[in-house]
Formats: sequence, C-alpha cells, structure tokens
Amino acid sequence: MNAEPTWQKSSFSGGGDSSQCVEIAKQHGKILIRESDDPAGVTTTTPANLAVFIAGVKAGEFDHFTG
Repeated sequence: MNAEPTWQKSSFSGGGDSSQCVEIAKQHGKILIRESDDPAGVTTTTPANLAVFIAGVKAGEFDHFTG
C-alpha cells in the first residue's frame, strides 16, 4: 500500500492557501519537491543531494539567477 506523502509548504510561501510556494515531502527514503500550482510535477532527489543544494543556496552560488 502506497500512502500519499504529507506535503509541507515553505515558510516563505506566505502561508494559507497560497499557490505560489514550494512543497516538500519524504517518501520511501526519497525527497519529493513540487510547486503548489503544479502538484503533478514532482521532482525526486535524495536527502544527501538536497543537503548539498541547500548548502549551495546558503553560500550564494545561485544568486546570479535572481537578478
């Protein structure tokens, strides 16, 4: 039996029923990521790869994409 993942919204999404946010869930040892306005479009990664990505974001490696 495959239970539906429990999605968690980003704290930066504005809360409530906002459709402009990123949601994340864990299922079967994998990390699932989706944009709330396209719930069928799910990206899957590992906890280790997500940790490396988050470290890169915190280090400013992707800042050039914001402007």
